[in-house]
Amino acid sequence: MELSGRRTIEAPREEVWAAILDPAVLKRCVPGCTEMTGNPDDGFEATVVQKVGPVKATFKGNIVLAEMQAPERVRITGEGKGGAAGFAKGGADVTLSEDANGTVLEYDVEAKVGGKLAQLGGRVIDGFAKKMADQFFTNFKNVVEGPAEDDAPAEAPEAKKGWFGRGKAAS
Repeated sequence: MELSGRRTIEAPREEVWAAILDPAVLKRCVPGCTEMTGNPDDGFEATVVQKVGPVKATFKGNIVLAEMQAPERVRITGEGKGGAAGFAKGGADVTLSEDANGTVLEYDVEAKVGGKLAQLGGRVIDGFAKKMADQFFTNFKNVVEGPAEDDAPAEAPEAKKGWFGRGKAAS
């Protein structure tokens, strides 16, 4: 399975690059990630819980960053084993370029699965892989950009009165 895409992130390229290398950011962006440790030089270890069709599995795997040309491009490869569910492995070539709106992140992803997962069929796997990639890069964009000012919760008039608008101070 292969797919590609692009996102414009309203942030400087150096900030986007730093986020790609940050395990805390990656943990927030990988759908189903429960643990992410490591560093860009030695690689990362991750635990991801996912359900693909009728198969639910916990994958433990490694992620390696290679061919790094800061802050322009990186090759991300990973492999995870999910016990009886099988395995997933793949990679993404990520390039960053600047434009008037911030940073353009372009990606080319390839993925392979084996075991019970492979028995689900190409359409199910391809759809799931596309969904995971879209979720990751959408999450990444949202994490790097932070909440938009329009998205910040406005203080409701009742909140000024205290707890449930009864004039009591909120505890």
